[in-house]
Amino acid sequence: MWAKQAWRGTLYPAHGGSDGMLEEYARVFSTVEGNTTFYSGAPRAETVTDWARQAPPDFRFCFKLPAALTHQRRLAGVEAEFDGFLAALAPLHDRFGPLMVQLPRDFGVDELPQLEALLSRWPTGIPCAVEVRHREFFHKGAAEIALNRLLITHGADRVMLDVRPLFSTPAGDHPGLLKARGEKPKRPLHVLSTGDRPLVRFIGHVDPVINERYFQPWIERLALWIKQGKTPFLLVHTPDNRQAPELARRLHSRLVEHCSLPPLPDFPGERQERLF
Repeated sequence: MWAKQAWRGTLYPAHGGSDGMLEEYARVFSTVEGNTTFYSGAPRAETVTDWARQAPPDFRFCFKLPAALTHQRRLAGVEAEFDGFLAALAPLHDRFGPLMVQLPRDFGVDELPQLEALLSRWPTGIPCAVEVRHREFFHKGAAEIALNRLLITHGADRVMLDVRPLFSTPAGDHPGLLKARGEKPKRPLHVLSTGDRPLVRFIGHVDPVINERYFQPWIERLALWIKQGKTPFLLVHTPDNRQAPELARRLHSRLVEHCSLPPLPDFPGERQERLF
């Protein structure tokens, strides 16, 4: 996401509408997780044109396939709809990060043929990442082996959903924690790269100390992937996402200490506040 009014005064200037938010976001961050397409499907042509105008050439969109394809149709017979989805986003094809196939929690090994059919016709040049949530894909047994082999065969990355910070303490009565824990599956973290663009979704806690502790092991791993010539994607969430930009900035600063990465620019909202 990028159009979040709660980021006014920090990431964005204190006053303004949603027009131009993507352009300001892209001045700081180089990628974004596109959840809108998961819930609403392909955007209108004029919307995509506007996104293409605002996003610089090196910016990357990590859109999710619509839930209508992954959850309602469960990838069965979705060829025409999938092609239509890609066609609607054609002006952004040169700025695609991994397109995410987020599967339902009950999508198990018996349905892998549907996933294989999709990956077999996945267009060359468009990165793909698959997020599974069924328990059997986290037991290091036959189901997980079959999944990983399938992804490696097709050069697709397996999304690494790190919910350890989120579930590290009791939720208590914190509404953001309660909501986030109800939405995210509590699954083990299996760290592996099955393609060239490892994708990590780091779901943070409200306590920054907890986030720092759980992110520490990622620093070495991300640095290793970069040295290997891979292009890792780190997508950062907090329980209500109000503090997500600040958390992303802190985690990036930790990476800069170990990798040859440039520092992030100042947040436009904070820069404006200093001017006045």
